Amino acid sequence: MSESQIRPAVQDDDEALGRLDRETWSPLHAVSPRPRPPYDPFFDDRHRPEEHLVAEIGDRLVGYVRIARPTPLACNAHVRQIQGLAVAESARGLGMGRALLRAAALHARNQGARRLTLRVLGHNLPARRLYEAEGFAVEGVLPGEFLLDGEYVDDVLMGRSLLG
Repeated sequence: MSESQIRPAVQDDDEALGRLDRETWSPLHAVSPRPRPPYDPFFDDRHRPEEHLVAEIGDRLVGYVRIARPTPLACNAHVRQIQGLAVAESARGLGMGRALLRAAALHARNQGARRLTLRVLGHNLPARRLYEAEGFAVEGVLPGEFLLDGEYVDDVLMGRSLLG
């Protein structure tokens, strides 16, 4: 298998990231309906390339993580939030999710962040185990926050320090 790398996203990644996002859509993690054509661009005013890191194996894009400020408030400018993580089915089990999380933490730390947070659906046990293994702890639960396919699902808030 070719060597993998993680790099900052660029505007030219839009089509590949959109395709990856559609291919990895799952009720395990999605709160919005499955995307249908015509597809919106992956990048827009609220989702800019500079907020994304992408994983590649050779010249094939196989994953991404979005790291953004959770609010525009100056009083929490020290916090970054993971607002999306996806790994292609063909690259699962190769450590890409873990590598993207570690790169996200470094990226956030390099931006001066002291904390990294995320939200995960309560029933997404594989993701929760990965996040816990990478130092994230449950910091809150919004019980029954989402009604998905007739089931109420918790929204789990997780976070970790970037200090030390």
